[in-house]
Amino acid sequence: MNLRQLKYFIATAELGQVSRAASELRISQSSITTAVRELEQDLDAILFVRTAHGMELTPPGRELLGAAREIMEKVEMARNVVQGHSEIEGTINIAATYTVIGYFLPFHLDRLQHRFPKLDIRLSELNRESIEEGLITNRFDMAVLLTSNTQSPELETQTLLSSPRRLWVPQNHPLQIKGQAHFEEIAEEDYIMLTVDEAAHTSMKYWGPTGLVPKVKLRTSSTEAVRSMVANGQGVTILSDMVYRPWSLEGRRIGTVVVDRDIPSMDVGLAWRKGQEWSEATRMFFDYFSEVFQAPQMGHLGVRG
Repeated sequence: MNLRQLKYFIATAELGQVSRAASELRISQSSITTAVRELEQDLDAILFVRTAHGMELTPPGRELLGAAREIMEKVEMARNVVQGHSEIEGTINIAATYTVIGYFLPFHLDRLQHRFPKLDIRLSELNRESIEEGLITNRFDMAVLLTSNTQSPELETQTLLSSPRRLWVPQNHPLQIKGQAHFEEIAEEDYIMLTVDEAAHTSMKYWGPTGLVPKVKLRTSSTEAVRSMVANGQGVTILSDMVYRPWSLEGRRIGTVVVDRDIPSMDVGLAWRKGQEWSEATRMFFDYFSEVFQAPQMGHLGVRG
């Protein structure tokens, strides 16, 4: 057993498909398959049931997933000890949107705290319009938000992660079995519309050109509500891979389907005011994310190494 195998195993378990894990890690599907097979041979256990819809964890696989996550967390702690701590001091005011705080930022805030213990990061959760205003008026030093939504010409941005959007369906849905969905087919389904972080507005960017209108059954700001509604067969939705999890809170499975049209990705990144003079702390914050996202990573899932 080695860290590479555990990393590939965690990615496959969390994303539910070898192809998605390979895309996220930027490696070949055969590398994922080989690592999982080696891990199963080493443990003398079947970790996944391989189906036409993806990779289903077996009971031994679910037990290993918890242990594997703990191992990777310990490895990350060890790296922090070996790398040492920076003596950079100061306060930096950071703004972030709901989705970024919920699904992207916590892992990195933990790493920043260990690496820069004397740095005081003050975090505020706001909507995109308030964040843009705060950056322009120097209320915030930098923001972490959906750069695909930013509008102000007074800001500069750097995208760190582009998360593809796919159709979410309950397990064994006819469109999942088919393997691809046309918007004409999606329009016939009840649709669960997420509204947080301008998701409803963004959805019109890819629904609009089709000339179709989704049959919205529920509008909600809760991603978990969307997840549960889809998993329980109450409708379908189109959301990004970053917020995707294969199970609802009730433990019911959610599948994903590729759509026949190009759908804009959900881009996460940094934003700051044009011409802004950065403090040492702000430069450090920017450099950290630039360094992390130069290499293949799964930081938003807590998987690295």
